[in-house]
Amino acid sequence: MIKILLLSDTHSYIDDDILKYVKQADEVWHAGDIGDLKVSDAIKQLKTLRAVYGNIDDAKMRGEFPENSRFMCEGVDVWITHIGGYPGAYNMRIRDEIRANPPKLFICGHSHILKVMPDKKLDLLHMNPGAVGKHGFHKVRTMLRFTIEGSKIDNLEVIEFEKR
Repeated sequence: MIKILLLSDTHSYIDDDILKYVKQADEVWHAGDIGDLKVSDAIKQLKTLRAVYGNIDDAKMRGEFPENSRFMCEGVDVWITHIGGYPGAYNMRIRDEIRANPPKLFICGHSHILKVMPDKKLDLLHMNPGAVGKHGFHKVRTMLRFTIEGSKIDNLEVIEFEKR
């Protein structure tokens, strides 16, 4: 079993509260808009980090992380991208590929809106952890954590921080 911490849209913000949850995970997945390498470096000092760049990330960040990351975690095919949309309204950039070759778990960020929902047509689970940074229109900072064991995604929890 692997314990995953999923976050997005840090916008250069990292603090001890976030790092407390990083320490509890086996892996940290970041769905883009990291903002500053100090954020990814702080996470990487503690745990394995899988991340993609987002639309605010500069050339340095884009040199460090890909636009899309597709990999197997245990028995789960995972695809992470920053701007991905959601079931029924996937972003044009990925729409054809996700229909032709859907993963089991599709993760994106960008909207700052926490959303977990099944795509029954493509038989996948969509996750957006919302935003954990302090920049943006969101009122509550959020992350997700869950476990993967074999092909089972389980123990999903929403982590909420104080209102901004």
